[in-house]
Amino acid sequence: MSTARRRPQGGSAGDVQSYHPKERLVEKDEGTPDIRGDRRNIAILLFLYILQGIPIGLIAAIPMLLQNRGASYKQQAEFSFAYWPFSLKLLWAPIVDSLYVRRFGRRKSWLVPVQYLLGGFMMFLSYYVDRWLGGDGVEPNVALLSLLFFLLNFLAATQDIAVDGWALTMLKRCNVGYASTCNSVGQTAGYFLGYVVFIALESKDFCNKYMRDVPLNEGMITLPRFLWFWGIVFVVATTLVAIFKKENDIEDAHTESRYTEEHELNIRQSYKILWDMVKMRPVQILAAILLTVKVTFSASDAVTSLKLIDAGVPKDQLALLAIPLIPLQLVLPLVMGRYTNGPRPMDVYLKAIPYRILLAAVATIFAYATPFMVQKGHVPVYYYVLLIALYACYQVFLYSMFVAAMAFFAKISDPAVGGTYMTFLNTLCNLGGNWPNTVVLWLVDVLTWKQCTTNTDNTCLNKDEQQSCESSHGNCEITFDGYYLESFFCVVYGIIWVLVVHKWIVYLQDLPVRSWLVVKHKSR
Repeated sequence: MSTARRRPQGGSAGDVQSYHPKERLVEKDEGTPDIRGDRRNIAILLFLYILQGIPIGLIAAIPMLLQNRGASYKQQAEFSFAYWPFSLKLLWAPIVDSLYVRRFGRRKSWLVPVQYLLGGFMMFLSYYVDRWLGGDGVEPNVALLSLLFFLLNFLAATQDIAVDGWALTMLKRCNVGYASTCNSVGQTAGYFLGYVVFIALESKDFCNKYMRDVPLNEGMITLPRFLWFWGIVFVVATTLVAIFKKENDIEDAHTESRYTEEHELNIRQSYKILWDMVKMRPVQILAAILLTVKVTFSASDAVTSLKLIDAGVPKDQLALLAIPLIPLQLVLPLVMGRYTNGPRPMDVYLKAIPYRILLAAVATIFAYATPFMVQKGHVPVYYYVLLIALYACYQVFLYSMFVAAMAFFAKISDPAVGGTYMTFLNTLCNLGGNWPNTVVLWLVDVLTWKQCTTNTDNTCLNKDEQQSCESSHGNCEITFDGYYLESFFCVVYGIIWVLVVHKWIVYLQDLPVRSWLVVKHKSR
């Protein structure tokens, strides 16, 4: 059970790793929003965030393709490192913020070359990616794919840093709140194009069933063509931005209503602030909580969707299940905000965890029952209805935890370094979801027991044993699936975690705000 990223990390239909828009702590100046003079800037920001979502969506689609080409769960774990750059970008964000060519523009100094690299990198991948994905008896080169898509995601994360910073100076002060809207809508739209649309149009079954009169042996698009097309789009769009869009480009009479300067920290100051945060006792306790809580849901979030594909659910249909959930995912943060804007947002966080644990257990049972409901590739309608209902319920409590955590972060962040503080806490939150997912994916194969059908004394625990079984005209069948052991462990872990950590979350929430200040002499 996983979700499309930029939503809170966790379960939703159709992909292996969560994709969710990060919350922005954007302080709007007093005044009514007035988009006159900012319409073009808003459109540019929206387009830049859409471009950013494309490679992220493509990275989410690769595990689906690998699963259909016989990749092992250890290989899926290896590829999951490609998701990590967005959880680690705090490590190089101070460099992006501090080093630039002033004449060209503080943000364009990074945005333009990074987007050119993104475009060129995608065009380069288009020539070789099919060969590296394997298939037809050829083993996928997962190590190389992991490295290349890690680099692609690294470039997307760097572009994100630059666009986030530019958004605050591109818009008038009264319109800065639109930056987070552009981020959420743009990244979601880009992810949708890169993941859902690609998976659907790449599937020959989907295209033959819904979009063609004469069946063909391939989808309407291929991964190389898709990469080449978006590589060209990146290059063209970046050229237009480089030539025609200037930073702090004032096109109306409201020059006094825009930010003309940003508070800047140099590289040394930025890293010192981060180190000062790490040394704070409340931050250390909060970090321990954020880095361990999602172990509880990791088996459900990282493995369940792949298990459904193994059981015969078409990957394109699984991806399309994200569509009916989009309205829910847009409305939930607004609804949950009513309950988390008070002085005790983590109360909602604590109440949501048991329900999310329960639904993760239900998802495991659902995965176990899937082979009995999906026969010979035929997926009944009632199965999709049940799956959407399960995902929708899971989303409610996933968003409850996410919005509550973001509200708590906003409450405790030192206003003297609010952006850095929020980015640091978001990094911990994202990293707390990535490392357990990688570990549980790797452990599935380790904990799974397979035996050869021609000789039950022969196991199929490595490639040599599998080849030996196949040479004797046998098949390797799973006699014990490690996924279910992991799911059981995660549920038990979650119950113990809640009992142990509950008092620490209450303790952190009861601390006075001054306990979280990192620049105390400036923040009082």
